Amino acid sequence: MPPANTPVTDPDELRRRTQALLAEHDPAVTEPLDFLRARYDAGLAWVHFPHGHGGLDAPRALQAVVDAELAAAGAPDNDPGRNGIGLGMAAPTILRYGTEEQKERFLRPLWTGEEVWCQLFSEPGAGSDLAALATRAVRDGDSWVVDGQKVWTSSAHNARWAILIARTDPDVPKHRGITYFVCDMTDPGVEVRPLRQITGEAEFNEVFLTGVRVPDAHRLGGVGEGWKVAQTTLNNERVAIGGRRMPRESGMIGKAAATWRERPELRTHGLHQRLLSGWVGAEVARLTGERLRQQLTAGHPGPEGAGTKLAFARLAQELSGLEVELLGEEGLSYDDWTLRRPETVDFTGREAGYRYLRAKGNSIEGGTSEVLRNIIAERVLGLPAEPRTDKDLPWKELAR
Repeated sequence: MPPANTPVTDPDELRRRTQALLAEHDPAVTEPLDFLRARYDAGLAWVHFPHGHGGLDAPRALQAVVDAELAAAGAPDNDPGRNGIGLGMAAPTILRYGTEEQKERFLRPLWTGEEVWCQLFSEPGAGSDLAALATRAVRDGDSWVVDGQKVWTSSAHNARWAILIARTDPDVPKHRGITYFVCDMTDPGVEVRPLRQITGEAEFNEVFLTGVRVPDAHRLGGVGEGWKVAQTTLNNERVAIGGRRMPRESGMIGKAAATWRERPELRTHGLHQRLLSGWVGAEVARLTGERLRQQLTAGHPGPEGAGTKLAFARLAQELSGLEVELLGEEGLSYDDWTLRRPETVDFTGREAGYRYLRAKGNSIEGGTSEVLRNIIAERVLGLPAEPRTDKDLPWKELAR
């Protein structure tokens, strides 16, 4: 066994540790939450995280070794779809910018699913131009008092904590006057209202913050450094949405291809050509996502993740539209318009009509496709930046 707190790089050692966990905490007789806590404490939650924070400083690629052993043993998982923002966005940000006290407090219950997280970034007047946000945080002793409104907040109705960016200095340019916080969603000044979508569901919310007190101990990064910290969150968000590991012909292309195979009477030559083009596009996107995940083993995600998310949105909309057209009149049916507030989101769930309508949001959430094209052009391809006349103006002087 390697000495304590040294990186674990041997797959066989990871298998040995996983089998030891299973022997000590038999999934057949251990409560799921107890098993998940034991898994975290054993460093087998996310193996690339540091010792003491659910990991073993192992290469990220070795997570698959642990997951395969646990799946074969029937071990419970942490229901990642229920806490995607926490796992995919909050945790990497806390790991990179949090204090040791913050990591100790937040990471374990986040990973086990005991505490769900949401993201308080976008506002009615600051979506694509996120740095123009107007929610204010004013220092008051050892706390900050936060007032403002956030919108398009997934999971706010289930969340215990939120990652929040707010304006702490209106006298400097917009990117430099933002600070990043962890916000308690149970504070009496937090009000969550559902936003009903075209699908009939309300997976998103608008959140009103009125006199919400956030301890300075819940600040991530320095005062005024919130935009830099937020880039870690946003880069991870794009990878989480567009870069998931998926087998061939899964996701939206799998649904369209299955309909094609099962319903030969619906086929036309034109639809066949579109299906073939979509299949190739989906496979290219899948392999590109796999290459991106391999690059992540060397560090944190960068702007390249914008490309996978952009491709995901385009393909989801094209392929869901193709399936509706293939089904003809059947594709126009819809099963249930009842207002629901789901705990998880399944882009390919329910029937073709739902998939078609839900895909419309893919080019907005996690960064609009228009903004992602700018990121790719400027930060990946190195093309000249668009002129920005407000770059050096104090935020308080911006037209709003």
